[in-house]
Amino acid sequence: MSKLLVFGNEKGGAGKSTLSMHVACALLQSGAKVGVLDLDLRQLTLRRFFENRTGFAENHAPDLPMAHVGSINPDSNNSEDQEFQSVTTELMTQNDFVVVDCPGALTKYSELAHANADTLITPMNDSFIDFDLLARIDPETNAVKGPSIYSEMVWDARKARSLSGGKPIDWIVARNRLSATNMHNKRKVGEALENLSKRIGFRLAPGLSDRVIFKELFPKGLTVADPSTLTHLPSSMSNIAARQELRDLMIELNLPNFKVGF
Repeated sequence: MSKLLVFGNEKGGAGKSTLSMHVACALLQSGAKVGVLDLDLRQLTLRRFFENRTGFAENHAPDLPMAHVGSINPDSNNSEDQEFQSVTTELMTQNDFVVVDCPGALTKYSELAHANADTLITPMNDSFIDFDLLARIDPETNAVKGPSIYSEMVWDARKARSLSGGKPIDWIVARNRLSATNMHNKRKVGEALENLSKRIGFRLAPGLSDRVIFKELFPKGLTVADPSTLTHLPSSMSNIAARQELRDLMIELNLPNFKVGF
């Protein structure tokens, strides 16, 4: 049965699109059939990535595995609910996994994606600014005072899923762009996330560091999951570490029938 993987939060710049394109390509390189849907109807970063990938494949790599790209039609006569269900149902019928990239704001389509997710991946940068997306915190004691509006929205989606008899949403918070320095801040954020995860029920996973390699292959529609014969990446320690970071993330997602293929 196809699985819907949703990358979402309500904050821009956390790395949703970067994570979604890398996870999609890691799945493709494992041999899975993958559909993608970009719900950021203004920026369309994930869709542009796969347009770049199609162009690169036509000129250089005809055997490069490609995703099925779905598209929301904002001018459709369907309601937003009908349009979303129509597009996602078609993608899920054709593919093993469907990767959905949400905008950094609450929209009706984003809300629908969260409510229908099998796995919800919420990337956050390693700071209390991003932590505020998930919960409010006491500045003196570092204790969690209460969940944020976003966490409450996810909670409502999980509750509705449970009441309808569906399988629980597997919510994963990925700590993105971890710094090798400022260990004090990293420890404090980590402790707060551990406490919050037990309180509102999400899993913690490693994200991707702030490396140039995760961005510079975008014009070709490639990632570190793709063969080095196409990416032409030097065998530097940084690039080796980047591939391992993506492997670690994919293992932590614990997706059914997935084996690392890169």
